[in-house]
Amino acid sequence: MRSKKNVEIQPITSETPVYSIGVAAQIVGVHPRTLRIYEDEGLIKPARNGNRRIFSPNDITWIGCIRTMIHEEGISIPGIKKLLRYAPCWEITDCPKEVCEPCTARVDISVPKSLRLAGDPEAERRAKQKDAALRKKQNAKTGKKTSSR
Repeated sequence: MRSKKNVEIQPITSETPVYSIGVAAQIVGVHPRTLRIYEDEGLIKPARNGNRRIFSPNDITWIGCIRTMIHEEGISIPGIKKLLRYAPCWEITDCPKEVCEPCTARVDISVPKSLRLAGDPEAERRAKQKDAALRKKQNAKTGKKTSSR
C-alpha cells in the first residue's frame, strides 16, 4: 500500500536556490574554489542544504557582476568589499538603466551615512533611502547618470 504525500509544487523564481556549487561554477566559468573564496570573503551568501551550497539565479547574476568588477574594472576583492560598504552594487558597476531596472540580483549592503537609531532596521532603511535621494540629487547637479533604484 502506497501512501500519498501531499506535495506542494513551488514555482522557481530568481531567488530560488537550484544550482549546486559545481553547476554554478560551470555557469559562470570559474572553479568551485573561487565561489568558496567569494563566500569566505562575504561577497556571496548561497543558501545551504545541510553543508551543501545551493545557488539561485540571482546569485549567478551577482557572481557575474563580481567577475566583471575584478577582471574588467581591475577591482580587488577587498576593494569590492569596501566599495559595497559605501554604495549599492548598481552604483559601483555603473549599470545602464536598461540593465539596472529589471535586475533582481541587487546588492545593497552599504552602511547609511545618515544619522539613525542603532539597531533599528526601519531607521536603517529610512537612512538608506535618504542617502540614495541625496546621491541622486548630487549626481543630477554634477551631470552624472544614475539608475532609478
